[in-house]
Amino acid sequence: QMQLAESGGGPVQAGGSLRLSCAASDRIFGRYAMGWFRQTPGQEREFVAAISWGGGTIEYAGSVKGRFTISRDNVKTMLYLEMNALRPEDTAVYYCAARADTGIAHAASMFDFWGQGTQVTVSS
Repeated sequence: QMQLAESGGGPVQAGGSLRLSCAASDRIFGRYAMGWFRQTPGQEREFVAAISWGGGTIEYAGSVKGRFTISRDNVKTMLYLEMNALRPEDTAVYYCAARADTGIAHAASMFDFWGQGTQVTVSS
């Protein structure tokens, strides 16, 4: 069973940057497509970015494209999300997720394992 643990969240001012990390427990991490999602109170979990097992396919939500960068290190079993030019509307709990398939997806229902989340708060 894959276990995921996010870190790197916190408070930041608008225009600032944060780097989120997600540590995965499964040594066959490279067999999973991975994603980042975010959620605010009362809202559905929202797709942010996804990366295929080998990193060859990457997709972003339109709201973060050009500002956020997803990457992975299959040797270290780590997933990352570099967030730049942060805006107050980026405030949310950010989750990493693993999909037991090599291809990426946007729907939260397509992911099989989830971390506990890390809070990102962007102040204006």
